[in-house]
Amino acid sequence: MGKINVVQMGLGPIGNQITRFLAERKNFNIVGAIDADEKKVGQDVGTLAGLPEPIGVKVSKDIESVLKNNNVDAVILTTTSSLASIREQIINLLEYGVNIVTTCEELSYPWLTNPEISREIDEKAKSKKVSVLATGVNPGFLMDFLPLSLTSVCRSVDKITVERIQDATFRRIPFQKKIGAGLSIKEFHEKVEKGILRHVGLTESIHMIASRLGWKLEKTEDIITPVVATRLIKTNNMTIQPGDVAGVQQVGRGIVDGQVAINLVFRASVGEPESRDSIIIEGTPRIESTIHGGVNGDIATCAIVVNSIPVVVHSRPGLRTMSDIETLSFSK
Repeated sequence: MGKINVVQMGLGPIGNQITRFLAERKNFNIVGAIDADEKKVGQDVGTLAGLPEPIGVKVSKDIESVLKNNNVDAVILTTTSSLASIREQIINLLEYGVNIVTTCEELSYPWLTNPEISREIDEKAKSKKVSVLATGVNPGFLMDFLPLSLTSVCRSVDKITVERIQDATFRRIPFQKKIGAGLSIKEFHEKVEKGILRHVGLTESIHMIASRLGWKLEKTEDIITPVVATRLIKTNNMTIQPGDVAGVQQVGRGIVDGQVAINLVFRASVGEPESRDSIIIEGTPRIESTIHGGVNGDIATCAIVVNSIPVVVHSRPGLRTMSDIETLSFSK
């Protein structure tokens, strides 16, 4: 396989870390970079990412100028979690006949939650003979693809429970704010009601699991509660008083035949005593797997995006998901 020409669109913390990961690999060329932030336009994408040397690629805000003059194999799109917000960006990119790998959580398995947009993207990608994949550590791996993989050795499966527990103390500041750390309980609930404080993707993960296992869901549930600090917590970036919010717990449930068949627990808080990723499959055989210390979310998200590019470039056209694409792996 020759080198793959990549354009990056969206150069926030995740986009910049992906730049660093791409620069480490011999099989990728960064040939373009796009961002709407005027402060980033004109900067070298390598310098922006903190690489030791510039790579000779300047950030632009104009999609056409970047894509029409380059032989682009894939665009890495790291702009938003919302499918409604990212739809226009994807459709515009597909006009240039490029494959797309995105971190948009709502696109990870959107066939039931957003059927119209899903069909539109799928049909557009097929017409251009390219593929689109949304992936990440969660959704995209730990709470959907990995448990599905573990069921491959099961004679029968009755219930799947996944718990992702994270100590957010050393995560980036935007993540800490995303989980509500430092808010009062009143502020937390206000943000939940406005839909601006939640982990995006649990519902999509539930649908991915159920669809692949052939389970017909009666309904899904998404329950959000604060993790309340029981002691004074101080970090380099914030001080959390006892009684204030240290993070979030979000539970997604898939109901089959009146019972909880899929139970996904996501908890992230500053000062969480033990990070881990656990999967329990009730079936024959019963399987219990735990990654002690948990998987670093930022590293894993950037890595799986980079590792998916060669597979996506050679995938069959259309809107793909982690449950129907060729197996990913690290590759030099």
